[in-house]
Amino acid sequence: MHEQTILILDFGSQYTQLIARRVRELNVYCEIHPYNDYPNPGPEVKGIILSGSPFSVLDTYAPAPELDHIRKHFPLLGVCYGAQYMAQTSGGQVMPSTTREYGRANLAYIDMQNELMKGMTMGSQVWMSHGDTILNLPSDFRIITSTDDVEVAGYQVSGEQTYGIQFHPEVYHTTEGKKLLQNFVVDICGCSQSWTPSSFIETTVEELKTKLGNDKVVLGLSGGVDSSVSAVLLDKAIGENLTCIFVDNGLLRKNEFKTVLDSYEHMGLNVIGVDSKDRFYKALKGITDPEEKRKAIGKTFIEVFDEEAHKIKDVKWLAQGTIYPDVIESKSVKGPSATIKSHHNVGGLPDYMKLKIVEPLNTLFKDEVRIIGKTLGMDQLLIGRHPFPGPGLGIRILGDVTPEKVRILQDADHLYIETMKERGLYDKVWQAGAILLPIHSVGVMGDERTYENVIALRAVVSTDGMTADWSQLPYDFLAKVSNDIINKVKGVNRVVYDISSKPPATIEWE
Repeated sequence: MHEQTILILDFGSQYTQLIARRVRELNVYCEIHPYNDYPNPGPEVKGIILSGSPFSVLDTYAPAPELDHIRKHFPLLGVCYGAQYMAQTSGGQVMPSTTREYGRANLAYIDMQNELMKGMTMGSQVWMSHGDTILNLPSDFRIITSTDDVEVAGYQVSGEQTYGIQFHPEVYHTTEGKKLLQNFVVDICGCSQSWTPSSFIETTVEELKTKLGNDKVVLGLSGGVDSSVSAVLLDKAIGENLTCIFVDNGLLRKNEFKTVLDSYEHMGLNVIGVDSKDRFYKALKGITDPEEKRKAIGKTFIEVFDEEAHKIKDVKWLAQGTIYPDVIESKSVKGPSATIKSHHNVGGLPDYMKLKIVEPLNTLFKDEVRIIGKTLGMDQLLIGRHPFPGPGLGIRILGDVTPEKVRILQDADHLYIETMKERGLYDKVWQAGAILLPIHSVGVMGDERTYENVIALRAVVSTDGMTADWSQLPYDFLAKVSNDIINKVKGVNRVVYDISSKPPATIEWE
């Protein structure tokens, strides 16, 4: 943890990451931990936030943490479930709402003298999302804000820096939510707002120097922003003791191996490029199951990487571009997360590699990584790149993978992405890519009947990839891309556009 940390205890709310993002936007460091598995708070913890939850406090198996060792010892803010849990366990009464309290509401009463509500505006819009409500407060709790329908929209415990609110300050719909969080984090908790990109770089480089000393480190570059920023930070810390390995698995985007390798060399990084296309195609031959494909790609990558790493003498560390959502998704408020997909950055190294792991970015969200890259002066072409899956086009080709299918998808994807850049749409989209479907469709080209491949186009808007909405790209753009792909990519006669959001769909199809 950093010198000044806000601890966020997660009860399973879909909004927990948003709380962290809003706190980070205030230049204050914070960490998310499951409510039932978090480090014992030391003096570096300046305050604690209890998240919302899909559970009701009235449920038999609802999360029920012991708070005696943190309450009164640290400033405490309960959000929705957290507020209801503290009220109920202190002798208050929580009951199912007579009317469902979900959506926009307005503050009808504010205690302007209260430190948490300072500077809030009467009538300010807030976002409610709960099926229960606090009906009666314990005698030492006092109301600090209400809406027309919810009397206890917020409270403070007398004589304590303990607060509860029944709305979500972290979502955009709560128009003064950032102000409320600032009141808590800065004024009540006393955080200095000193956690900036420059301070992160300075601290991280010094920590890497101390941790790695004169040891040699290998890093598997992917061409993406996470591994690229990790490489630059490590290069600043240990220079020539870092060797980067960039493997062409035959599943990269068109011309990507050469262009990315050139970019890295211009940055002065010590990079080895390895052409292993045929080896990956052989490992994937005949495999159609998405999970098996991921495993085959991951296994082959580790074999290639291990062979290359062994050519470098005395390597002791493996660097990874793991970022904070990877870490969060590997935990759960009810124990180990269910496997949505494998080939994750967290864990998964075979024992025989015998390398220690270093992850310079494992406390950052994706957009924060980009800000760090920009602060480091990195090329916008690298730091502005869309996220690209570790298994590459292998999971954008549904069904078995062959060199011919890779060629079709690379050509279609290249037309899609390049046209997006020409139209000024690339930077407005979080992630975009083409998918080759395992079906053929009937078409007509000239006077001939065709029976060829179908390409699905995917584009989403997001802030961190945890949730995403499909991108409403202009019709004329989609028309041009569809026309170009069908006319210029041999083997394709139909193009469709994916309008699914995450959840319930994922960004990738496999």
